[in-house]
Amino acid sequence: MIVFYLLVLTFITLVLVGGFDATLRLIAYIDLLYRYQIVKVKMWVMRKKLESQLAIDHKKLVKELEKKE
Repeated sequence: MIVFYLLVLTFITLVLVGGFDATLRLIAYIDLLYRYQIVKVKMWVMRKKLESQLAIDHKKLVKELEKKE
């Protein structure tokens, strides 16, 4: 409960010091940073999955080429 009060106090302080518009821009910026971090994690997972799949496909291709020779 104390975290909620601290959050509200911080928000009120930001509005008093910087104004309402500046506070909303700051919150929007933090939201965009958070969403970007989520996208970066998803991209990292996709990259690892693709690298492992390509390694498997490469091994299969090498075996097929060796059989033809």
